[in-house]
Amino acid sequence: MRVALLCYRGNPYSGGQGVYIRNLSRELAALGHRVEVLAGQPYPILDEGVAFTPLPSLDLYRQPDPFRTPRPGEYRDSIDLLEVATMWTAGFPEPRTFSLRAARHLASRRGEFDVVHDNQCLGSGLLRLPRLGLPTLATVHHPVQVDRDLELAEASGVRRVSLRRWYGFTRMQARVARRLPEIITVSASSAAQITEYLGVRPQRITTIPIGTDVERFRPDPAVPKVPGRIVTTASADSPLKGLAVLVEAFAKVRAEHDHAQLVVVGAAKEGGAVRQAIERYGLEPYIRFVSGLSEDDLIALLRSAQVACVPSLYEGFSLPAVEAMAVGLALVSTTGGAIPEVAGADGETTLAVPPGDAPALAAALTRLLGDEALRGRLAAAARERAVRNFTWRAAAAATAQRYRALIEQTRGNTAAPGLGPAPGAAAALNEALAPLAPLAPLEQEGSAAC
Repeated sequence: MRVALLCYRGNPYSGGQGVYIRNLSRELAALGHRVEVLAGQPYPILDEGVAFTPLPSLDLYRQPDPFRTPRPGEYRDSIDLLEVATMWTAGFPEPRTFSLRAARHLASRRGEFDVVHDNQCLGSGLLRLPRLGLPTLATVHHPVQVDRDLELAEASGVRRVSLRRWYGFTRMQARVARRLPEIITVSASSAAQITEYLGVRPQRITTIPIGTDVERFRPDPAVPKVPGRIVTTASADSPLKGLAVLVEAFAKVRAEHDHAQLVVVGAAKEGGAVRQAIERYGLEPYIRFVSGLSEDDLIALLRSAQVACVPSLYEGFSLPAVEAMAVGLALVSTTGGAIPEVAGADGETTLAVPPGDAPALAAALTRLLGDEALRGRLAAAARERAVRNFTWRAAAAATAQRYRALIEQTRGNTAAPGLGPAPGAAAALNEALAPLAPLAPLEQEGSAAC
């Protein structure tokens, strides 16, 4: 099959979108499909055999000048104007503006793809594609509304108002998700949340667990363990990731194991809750943040640790848990969201604690650091579980089956045989190629939506 994979931002070092796109595209190509990734900045890292087409945005949130105002010469079309106008009014434009660019690009290449697979964008431009005869589905790792509600619960005053505006795009995502023929997700927990938050009927949701490359992420007894080293991954300094809870727990761990150290794969915002917690407990010398790691560096770090921790309040899946398990690392995890589906049973493949419970988290970490036999037993069982249940090849094969089913469904819904557009698609093509007025979409979506 000829597959167009869409990713509105593909950073391989922050968040799971770039990881998902890289691994899924590689394994689909290995199965014999022709895969092309269309992505906005930051661009993903892709493997040999996968084609790439950049669909550049204005990159308004790039470092070191986030929320920048572009120079006059940077504006190319009305989509760029829409992107800036949404940012200026405190919204997040990328899901919508990327989808409009993707729809325009795919319309100009009609006939080159058999199926379009969107990754978590759910922008309104996707709704143009089925009218062009392009079968279209989307992966939703978990609804962003979960992140929104957790942040709103901790905010007050003007901050609450700005957060509601920033997350205005979630209304568009819910509307688009309900109109797509199929949603793929990564866990039963996420499937239930998609129904609750996005209103997608359960029969239109397919659960396909993702995984890791268990041949690369594997134990290496030759790598020495650093005594007391705990590693965690927190790509975003947000309440959802539970990093502030882990810092509080780590302060208690240090009281029992004064050699303990915490390595965080990610970054913490200056002046944010995590930095404040580190300063409050005097833990600056014992907590290290690392970011931008290559896959080899990440594997080496995991192998050097004695314990991995997933402290999240909620996860739609948990790639960090799978990666740690595949490396054969003893794991402490919460029971937030889909984490138990990944990490397994308490006492068998992980030590499980309630989300947000710092004393319980500290007790589990302290217990593991002090019990070498328990670490060895959990690590071996975790590796076996990862190999048995969570591989990218299995995820790609199951995803390809959904492509075939959707293509057949689309064939059955068209008057003519084959994968060509349904009657009326020519008019839709003209519409997709027409200039996009920047103000009309804002009026249609509502002032708080992107």
